Amino acid sequence: MTLTEHLPSDAAAPPPTDVATPTLGTRLRRGRFWIIAAVFAIVITLLLMFATRGASIDATLLSPGNQTPNGGRALAQVLRQQGVTVTETTTLDTTLDAVGDAASTVLLFDSDGLLDAAQLARLARLEDSEARIVVVTPRATALRELFPAVSFAGSSASSDVLPAECGDDTATRAGGVTGGWTLYTSSDDDDESCFNAASGGSGLVSSQRGDLVLLGSADALTNDVIDREGNAALALGLLGAREQLVWYLPSLADVPVTGPPSLDELTPSWVAGVTGTVVITALLAMLWRGRRFGPLVIENLPVAVRASETMEGRARLYQRSANRARALDALRIGTVSRLALATGLSRQASVIEVADTAAGLTGLDPRHVRAVLLDAYPSSDAELVTLSDHLLDLEAAVARATDLTGRNHP
Repeated sequence: MTLTEHLPSDAAAPPPTDVATPTLGTRLRRGRFWIIAAVFAIVITLLLMFATRGASIDATLLSPGNQTPNGGRALAQVLRQQGVTVTETTTLDTTLDAVGDAASTVLLFDSDGLLDAAQLARLARLEDSEARIVVVTPRATALRELFPAVSFAGSSASSDVLPAECGDDTATRAGGVTGGWTLYTSSDDDDESCFNAASGGSGLVSSQRGDLVLLGSADALTNDVIDREGNAALALGLLGAREQLVWYLPSLADVPVTGPPSLDELTPSWVAGVTGTVVITALLAMLWRGRRFGPLVIENLPVAVRASETMEGRARLYQRSANRARALDALRIGTVSRLALATGLSRQASVIEVADTAAGLTGLDPRHVRAVLLDAYPSSDAELVTLSDHLLDLEAAVARATDLTGRNHP
């Protein structure tokens, strides 16, 4: 088979990319780890952004900042528009500080029963400062501490409308309320009971002075139900009568810390200072005594590796990665170097110069020689083998031509 026969069909066409340059697929395979790491980092960042955004939304039941149906933002905004200062608190200490000497109303909604008897007693002493305390659906402990004469008496359906039927001016102006109420009965004749159900029990109980009010429905104050029947009128009358409303929703910060002492409490105070000093000293010692890596040292291999084994190993790597371009480049580099030496060209001669010189010596078509040395690009293993054979044929042709020239010109 001659050099000009059975070249690949696309031998004369320029390759789609420089054979010495890795293809896009090769680059993607090499950078696969960093691509996966970047995608993972982006996903984590997006999840954290959405999680932070969701956490910033106030969803606490009856919170003055909660915009959902079970929040109390609508009531809080109307009170602010009427000139009432609404202060949200989550601990008993901040609540007591917020009341101060101002004419205040305290709204207490402890849905989880976090306050103990001692804390409720501290809150009850606000009556002495002429502050009004409105307690919404208290738990058993709060009911026993704040309203010792009041007991539970069942509940009403959410669709029931409870008429005022009492002498309290605020309840009378409201007329009737709805939204599902917890009902109470009081054994103290001085207490005023309003919004009585047909089954017995009242939805609102207030002391004789009206400074301590028991409200049996949190739903009636929420965004979803505040505009039904006389709920808004009752809420504004109870909570908007003073210049300041302290909206108290107890939190875990109110829960007393119990149990054995923590590790931090058991650790002596000097341990933190000594530990910090030791860490700083160790870091300074590492910087002082640490040695940087020096220049690379060339060492002889413990065994001799034959060139054929190295060539075979590299060839198998090229075959496994289907990197025909790299394999053909290695073959071409060796062929061009040997052709330059055989034709008397310098080592700095370009591939074009070597190809043209070889074509001139052998009488072959320069286009075919350039295709073999530079332009042809294998699309399969069979074409790679064919091009390898052509390289051998070209070297043999140049060797014959130079040998013949040498005999003709002694």
